[in-house]
Amino acid sequence: MKSQSNRRSFLARSGTVAAAAGALATSAKSYGRILGANDRLGVGVIGAGVIGRAHFGVINNLKEKNNLLPVAVSDCWKTRADQGKEMIGAEASYSNYKELLDRKEVDYVVVATPEHWHWTMTIDAMDAGKAVYCEKPLTHTIPEAQAVLKRQKETKRPLQVGVQAMSDDSYITARDAIRKGVIGKVIQAQIEYVRRYDAKKGPWRVPEEVEKYQSKPADLDWNAWLGSAPKREWNPNHYFEWRCYSAYSGGICTDLFIHRITRIMKACDLLYPRRVVGMGGIWQWPDGRDLPDNIEMICEYPRGMTVYVLGTMSNRVGIDHLIRGYRGTLKFTKEGWVAEDKDGKILAEHKKTGGEDQNLHHTNLHNHIRNGEPLNCPPELGLAGVVAVNMANESWRSSKVMGWDSKNAKMVPADTLNLSHEPEEVSELPS
Repeated sequence: MKSQSNRRSFLARSGTVAAAAGALATSAKSYGRILGANDRLGVGVIGAGVIGRAHFGVINNLKEKNNLLPVAVSDCWKTRADQGKEMIGAEASYSNYKELLDRKEVDYVVVATPEHWHWTMTIDAMDAGKAVYCEKPLTHTIPEAQAVLKRQKETKRPLQVGVQAMSDDSYITARDAIRKGVIGKVIQAQIEYVRRYDAKKGPWRVPEEVEKYQSKPADLDWNAWLGSAPKREWNPNHYFEWRCYSAYSGGICTDLFIHRITRIMKACDLLYPRRVVGMGGIWQWPDGRDLPDNIEMICEYPRGMTVYVLGTMSNRVGIDHLIRGYRGTLKFTKEGWVAEDKDGKILAEHKKTGGEDQNLHHTNLHNHIRNGEPLNCPPELGLAGVVAVNMANESWRSSKVMGWDSKNAKMVPADTLNLSHEPEEVSELPS
C-alpha cells in the first residue's frame, strides 16, 4: 500500500487528468472486444485478509468455468500476500499493490482492503487500465466516492461494487413491478441487518488475533496499512478490528447497512436521500470503539417515501423486508417476493434467480467485460449507498438531522436547507 496519495493532493489533481483519460477511454463493449469473448481474464487481488480470502475461494471456484488466470496477490503483510498466492495458484505476490497494477496480464483487480483504502486503490487500478471489483462500501467517505465515479466516467473502466445481493434478480424485478404501479404509490420501506454478539466479545472483536500479535509482524508495513489515516504506533486492535474505528470504517452503517439500503434503492429507483437520521450508541460494548454497536437509520427520499433500517448487534430477531405502497405491499422472501393488497390478494409475485452470491457477482463483471452485460451494482448505485450510510453516521455523531445539498452535492445539517415536504421528480437509477 505504498505511495499513498492523500485526499487533498488527489482532489487537487483529479481535475487535470481528463486529457490523459482519452487514451484509456473505451466502452465496456469495446474493452470486451479487445479481450475477446473467449479469452482468459487475468485477475489480481489487493488485500489477503478475511474478505480477500473469501474472494480467493470465488476465484478458485470460477477459475476453469469462467477462464480466469490468477496473476498476483498484494498485501502490506507479505506473509499474507504469499499465502494468498499459494491459495489461488497466482504467479506472484507483492507487498506494494502498485507492483500488481504494473502487471500487464491483470485485466481486473479485486480491492478487498479496509474501507479507507478503497478509493485510492480503485482509482489507481482504473488509471492503470484495469477493470475493478471493489468491495463494499465503494469508499469510506462521500467525497471519495464522488472522486471514484468521476474518474470512472473519464477512464471508462468497468467498476463493480461488491454488494453481491444485487446479483439476486429480486430487486430489479421488484423495481419493474413498482414502475408498472403494481403496489401503487410507494410511501415506505423497511429492512434490517441484525446480529447477536457474545457479551464479552462485541462486534468485530477478535481477541485471539490481538493477543497473538502484540508485537507487529516483521514483514507487515504498518505505515502503508495506515495510509491516509492518522499515524499511530502499531496497534493490533486497529489492524485486526478496524471496523470498530472511524479512521478506517463506518462500522455497522458502511459494513452492513450498505447491503440492505442498496436493495431498497435498486427496487425503488432511489438515489440521494433528502434527509437522514441515525440513532444509536455504544450501548453494550464500551471497549474503546468509536462507532456505535447498535444503530438504526431513517432516510427520507425526494420521491416522497421513507426507508427504515434496523441494526441491532445485541438481538438477532429481525423484521420483514418490505416496501409499502398505496395499493399493496411488496414483501421479500427467501424465494423472491410477493405483492399483496390490503386483503391479502396476490397482486404479483416473483421466484428469484441468482442470489446474494459473490460467484454470481464476479461472473456478472466477467460478462460485462467480455460482452457488455449490464453491471448489477454499478458505481452510481455504489455512490448513492455511500451517501445514505455516511449521512446516518454523521447524524449519529452530530445529533443532527442531515440533509443533502443537491446544488453542491454534499451533506449538511438539514435545517440549513429549504427542503420541500412534497414529492419531487424521481431520479431513476441506471437500468
